[in-house]
Amino acid sequence: MNTPDFTAQRAALADVVAIPVTPFGEDGRIDTEAHRVLLRRLLDAGVRTLTPNGNTGEFYALDPQERRAAVELTAGASQGQAVIIAGVGHDVPTAVEAALHAQDNGAQMVMVHQPVHPYVSADGWVDYHHAIAEAVPELGVVPYIRNARLPGSRLAELGEACPNVIGVKYAVPDPVTFATFAREAGMDRFVWVAGLAESYAPSYFSAGATGFTSGLVNVAPAISLSMIEALRAGDYPAAMKVWEQIRRFEELRADDGAAYNVTVVKEALSSLGLCRRDVRPPSSPLPSAVRAEVAAIAGEWSL
Repeated sequence: MNTPDFTAQRAALADVVAIPVTPFGEDGRIDTEAHRVLLRRLLDAGVRTLTPNGNTGEFYALDPQERRAAVELTAGASQGQAVIIAGVGHDVPTAVEAALHAQDNGAQMVMVHQPVHPYVSADGWVDYHHAIAEAVPELGVVPYIRNARLPGSRLAELGEACPNVIGVKYAVPDPVTFATFAREAGMDRFVWVAGLAESYAPSYFSAGATGFTSGLVNVAPAISLSMIEALRAGDYPAAMKVWEQIRRFEELRADDGAAYNVTVVKEALSSLGLCRRDVRPPSSPLPSAVRAEVAAIAGEWSL
């Protein structure tokens, strides 16, 4: 059996990997029209990698039907203009079913959310991802790693068993840990995506990352694209100018253990008239005192 060529998928990971929001209407359901407008805005700006059902899309607050709808809406809006990486997770059968649905609807990759379980062993982590990757051999598979204790050797083991595990969204907030993990796993074997967005992108790129995820891109796609251009050129002073520009916005998202990670993005979009600010529990709306600050930042970026 021939191994599929994942060249296009690997290239898509070495880019701004956008995590679109999932806008809700007044009735609490997905606002499909606002969803299309937001996706079209990203595509028109030049974003070419989209991850429906990422954390900025409130993956864990969506029911299975809504997660399927998010993939279908993204595929319909992109019409082949973007590479789609569908977020999947939960138990293995649910993740496999979601991956197969994504494949049927034009996704080229799946991003596997970290296993949500109180007892995760390294062996179990490998088995979990192996089962998902094995079920969709023609899709690129991207583990989402937030566990600083997982050794790179276990990812190398997974990659040896599953050729379609092609990239990693690494989201441990420690560039040294990332650099060590990537070298233990194999720098060239995987595409390394800085999973903590623009704030960590410069430091992670210096250690070998070639792409980064972004929720901020929903608000100001030109800013995210300017950072990837600077990083690709090795122009770290230019990248840090972008970092300074987005610093306060990302600090607000990270505040209180990232409690307002999605809320800040939706508040900014609401201030621009692009969607409602509504988020679902266990997230919550921004305190009123912070809303004006978010609106001011978004307004300045939109000039």
